[in-house]
Amino acid sequence: MQEDYLTKIRSAYNQFTKAEKKVADYILANPNKVLFMSISDLAEACNVGDTSVFRFCKTMNVKGYQEFKMMLSLSMRSTDEDITETSERNITLEDDISKLAKKVLTENISAIQETYSLLDLKQMTAAMDLLSGARKIIFFGAGTSMLTAMKAMNKFLRIEQKVYCNEVVNVQLMTAATMSPDDVAVIFSYSGATKDTVEIARLVKEAGARTIVITRFNRSPLTEYADIILLCGANEGTLQSGSTSAEISQLFLVDIMYSEYYRRHYKRCSAYLEKTSKAIADKSFN
Repeated sequence: MQEDYLTKIRSAYNQFTKAEKKVADYILANPNKVLFMSISDLAEACNVGDTSVFRFCKTMNVKGYQEFKMMLSLSMRSTDEDITETSERNITLEDDISKLAKKVLTENISAIQETYSLLDLKQMTAAMDLLSGARKIIFFGAGTSMLTAMKAMNKFLRIEQKVYCNEVVNVQLMTAATMSPDDVAVIFSYSGATKDTVEIARLVKEAGARTIVITRFNRSPLTEYADIILLCGANEGTLQSGSTSAEISQLFLVDIMYSEYYRRHYKRCSAYLEKTSKAIADKSFN
């Protein structure tokens, strides 16, 4: 997929230095203005030196400031959604319930759109190849990401019996340490920097199993152990810590994986789905 440049900046955010983050914050909040600013203008607006802007460009893998502005301009032409000012999207104390509801809606829709724009079809195809050939598929996560991992397991369990997940971190650690090279771990972590999750990934790698990581940032302590990285797009404002946008973006990827797995193994999964559906049929009111 062709990712837009503002999304690319957000995905690289945790790689930036303190000064580079000032540059990134200003660009994300004022993309239209930046297109008409010189490098010195941008540096002054961010209260950093010109060299910090150069380093920012280097981190973004462009040759210089002019190439960066060209990439930003091309990206912004493709959609008007991305040029919305950050202040118009983040929830503030002054918002009434109507404005707040609209911003939450916008944020959740944006999370899915960004995840779609970040979708690497080669990585997703490779992930599906691993899942198809795995002896066991084990979902991992800590905190809020544990809930996402459990939802993914429950979804896949309707069509496949080789899926597992446990909500207790110590059990996850023991499970990771005893995986075989024929097993695949699917690890959820928004930040990619949760200590328990990184330790799980390390143990999986040490055991010789393969790892699919679903996370926000392309580079993090967690992705150092990843065989495949699938990026989700979601940004939490000051008043949105613990919002569902991150979970929604991760579950969007789970839906793609589930649908593709079902498509690849339709006959077997259909037969299994019929059995699991019958097993819980009496739990619903007619």
